Amino acid sequence: MNSKISLGVIIGNRDFFPDRLVSEAHLDILALFDKLNINAIVLDEHSSKLGGVETFRDAQRCAELFGKHRDEIMGVLVVLPNFGDERGVAETLKLAGLNVPVLIQAYPDDLSKMDVARRRDAWCGKISACNNLYQFGIKYSITSQHVIHPAEPAFGKELLDFIAVCRVVKGLRKVRIGAVGARPGGFNTVRYSEKILQRNGISVVTVDLSEILGNANKLTKDDQVVKQRLDKILAYAPKGRTPDEALIQIAKLDVVLNDFMQENALDATAIQCWTSLQQNYGCNVCTSMSIMSENMLPSACEVDVTGTLSMYAMQLASGSPSALVDWNNNYADDENKCVLFHCGNWAKSFLPDIEMSTAPILGTTVGEENTYGALSGRTPASPLTFGRISTDDCKGIIKAYIGEGELTDDALNTFGNRAVAKIDNMQGLMQYVCRNGFEHHVVMNASKTAGILKEAMENYMGWDVYQH
Repeated sequence: MNSKISLGVIIGNRDFFPDRLVSEAHLDILALFDKLNINAIVLDEHSSKLGGVETFRDAQRCAELFGKHRDEIMGVLVVLPNFGDERGVAETLKLAGLNVPVLIQAYPDDLSKMDVARRRDAWCGKISACNNLYQFGIKYSITSQHVIHPAEPAFGKELLDFIAVCRVVKGLRKVRIGAVGARPGGFNTVRYSEKILQRNGISVVTVDLSEILGNANKLTKDDQVVKQRLDKILAYAPKGRTPDEALIQIAKLDVVLNDFMQENALDATAIQCWTSLQQNYGCNVCTSMSIMSENMLPSACEVDVTGTLSMYAMQLASGSPSALVDWNNNYADDENKCVLFHCGNWAKSFLPDIEMSTAPILGTTVGEENTYGALSGRTPASPLTFGRISTDDCKGIIKAYIGEGELTDDALNTFGNRAVAKIDNMQGLMQYVCRNGFEHHVVMNASKTAGILKEAMENYMGWDVYQH
């Protein structure tokens, strides 16, 4: 996610305002983009007057330029150094047909430069530009300050957040998720609608668990691919007391899962675990899921497809791995804290004391010896973004809730993957989750990206989003 990305840039102009403001804006934006490692797709001064967009012909030229870079443009920045031509901005975006996020920036006036030769009126022009985009049905984002100079550090932060919004939108519109196995019978909570997801560009590729386990059982400990995978697993986490036989089983399963992902060009997976995998194959898949999530290929258990979709969205927003967790326990009598827990599939980034282990709760029914491959580890204090995407099949919509809090270092004497979360008005959040039929699974990410996710999912994807 650190590779250079491209934004289209429209510099608005209006003929009775000083033209030099357009030239200055062009230099300001190029300097900022260079600093932030962003590639600008923008008209030069030879393609239109000073590289601005003022006339319909300018809009055509700019749209043509954008069209040549269609595959690389992730979003468009509209710059208003003066009032700008409201129609030129809207016409450019309409003609280009990029269907990407758009950010509107407007320059502030200087009280000492309010004469005819130097005033901007971009405050007013921004309102007109947004009005036209609204009329054209073009979605757009706005800066938190109505007018702001590109040289202001706050605008640089907003531009990077906007790029994160672009990543989320682009990723969600074409994500491919593998559903490995059937939903466990005891988990109605993870039911979802493939059709609603597909209507939003989200593809689900299914495979029966028997195919995966059958292919894994065809492999042997002597196969080179198994040996290579085993080496990667042992380099990823200490094996603890995991016996060699279980490690071989885990490695064989990991080979087949990776082959399935590559063959189907998948971005994420949701895997049947409880309890078929343990009963029919003899190990947990947690270590493989953790490795995938750490490598930005998020994986959720219990075939929680919308759970792994939530992981993917947060990963796109933050540039860091996500983890699927249970809203699991109260934390003593603190009403704003709770315990987050899962058997052991969280990405390594959350587990500085990571070690391969077993799943004791699951082991009570399937035998603990059949649960090797679960990871043990405690997540330390860090920033927290939490949330969940779900299909509401009765309403025919996708809905989500998101929020921010903190992970703490409070004492927690238990096993598995575990963390303590502190969230303002936790009780109100739980009321919302329960009243609106959300799952017991939630996703956490070590970031503060709730605003990015809300903008991407609500404004551009058109989903129902509650920000706690």
